Amino acid sequence: MTIALSPVLVANRGEIAVRVIRTLREMGLDSVAVYAEADRDTLACELATSAYSLGGKSAAETYLNPEAILEAAAKSGAQAIHPGYGFLSENADFASRVAEAGLVWIGPSAEAIEALGDKIRARELADSCKVPTITGRSLEGSSVEDALELAQSIGYPVLIKRADGGGGRGITRMNSDSDIRDFYTNLIDPSTLTLCFMEKFISHGRHVETQCARDSFGTFAVVSTRDCSVQRRNQKVVEEAPAPFISEELHAALEEYSRALFDAVQYVGVGTCEFLVEDGNAYFLEVNPRLQVEHTVSEEVTGIDLVREQIRIAQGLPLSEIPSTRGHAIEVRVTSEDPAQELMPATGRLSAIQWPGGPGVRVDSFIRPGEEIGTDFDSLIAKITVHAPTRIQAIIRLQRALDEFRVEGLPTSAPLLSHILATPEFRSEESDSLGVYTQWLEREGVLEEVARELSAAGGTQSREASEEGSEAHTLRSFVIEIDGKRTTLSLPAELLAAAGGESGGRALRPRQPLRRSLRPRTGANDEGPNVTSPIQATVIRIAVEEGQEVEEGELVAVIESMKMEKALNAGCSGTISAIHVCAGDTVKAGDVLVSIKEEA
Repeated sequence: MTIALSPVLVANRGEIAVRVIRTLREMGLDSVAVYAEADRDTLACELATSAYSLGGKSAAETYLNPEAILEAAAKSGAQAIHPGYGFLSENADFASRVAEAGLVWIGPSAEAIEALGDKIRARELADSCKVPTITGRSLEGSSVEDALELAQSIGYPVLIKRADGGGGRGITRMNSDSDIRDFYTNLIDPSTLTLCFMEKFISHGRHVETQCARDSFGTFAVVSTRDCSVQRRNQKVVEEAPAPFISEELHAALEEYSRALFDAVQYVGVGTCEFLVEDGNAYFLEVNPRLQVEHTVSEEVTGIDLVREQIRIAQGLPLSEIPSTRGHAIEVRVTSEDPAQELMPATGRLSAIQWPGGPGVRVDSFIRPGEEIGTDFDSLIAKITVHAPTRIQAIIRLQRALDEFRVEGLPTSAPLLSHILATPEFRSEESDSLGVYTQWLEREGVLEEVARELSAAGGTQSREASEEGSEAHTLRSFVIEIDGKRTTLSLPAELLAAAGGESGGRALRPRQPLRRSLRPRTGANDEGPNVTSPIQATVIRIAVEEGQEVEEGELVAVIESMKMEKALNAGCSGTISAIHVCAGDTVKAGDVLVSIKEEA
């Protein structure tokens, strides 16, 4: 019997909300969008059949608020909830509450989510299914001596991971006994060890995953493999399908392992099994019981709409026939992060956008010219996915698409992405193995190389916040003709303002003097006696006290913006003379966090 689902409430925002709503429309199902205050006029709300306010601004008040979402479901008459990814998509308690409210949860059961969500339990599950795991074990009840003995038996370096971590968070690398001792010394609450486990660090591993689906009849399929080895701080940067340079034997093993994991928890829905691959061997990492950001590459190489499959499975229908993969697909995540400034998140208004197009180019986005990216949510602008007959053709096509992509108002990660695609390591088409691995981008200094290139070329399209927080100063572009040849000229807006010029029909204000500490660039906080915030952010931790003596380079504070943490260090040796903020405070670019009385 087919279960009625319409309307479906989409408990998410941004590009994934738009993505789900579009499939619902194609299936003839009504959709309900929910929104935070800043998202009231976004594309998801316009495309949905109806939209309801969640009555707040922050993620905690809205998309992470089960009560607000369930209240909106009741008001709208929703029959089902699609969680997208992130937010509450892997929250077993929320999945249970959805079912208790008489609604259909479009995803695996709460029991499956709970079994897979805790990484320690998931490792135990993998072991019971004879799925290889990386050497290691839980640290529950362990003393520092126990941890040292374990680390020495495994061999440094090792990783300490939080069982409830996700998205690359909660992972700390330990290189020596002293690192282990420091970790235990700095534990605020020893009971948190129940959430930690230690495992061997795989130095040159590839991140390979299987996009899986299983229906209520027990039919299982691997839709495609994917490679997500290009990462920064354990966050995926480039994803592709199918995973290149995978032997038939390894492919068969990955499929066998994935089926065993899904069958073990009676998984019903779409999900992803993640593995670390080294020397032709696969080791279990985790199962993500939801749709993945990079699901688009699996869709492009098979022609399957994975959101449609999620909905069909939730309706009680059998899994569709999965065709063989064809060609190659690559996806990149374009974010408002500046590669010239250590990929620091940037916030503000996107004054203009030019999307790429042409054969085999797919753009998943939600933002339109004139809209803003703030600090409450992530910095994603768009996912650009290409499909082509071969991997090298896909690389070339994606480079072309990134060349066409333009935004004004904020810096983006596009220059870094283009650089990665051009490297011999990523383009290693003639060898029998991929040249990149999970630590490649950071270990080989790729980001630093891009920053140097951008600096030599005159910088990115970064904005500079003025002392009064006035309108951003950016490059202004003009189409001009020289000897009959059309070309584009870009000049700093402040230069035009000083000359009395105009941009876009609007006179530019004379440039206001900028204090050195207000420039959002790498190391801005390290100049002078004051430690200032280089961006708008939330203070996570103040690591010093008034009267404390500090050395140049010593950690003073930690801030967070759009899920990215940044450590701020003392730019000189001296004494902490004043602390102006507390953990939890919101600060703007240039705000003084800590004052230091410099040594004479």
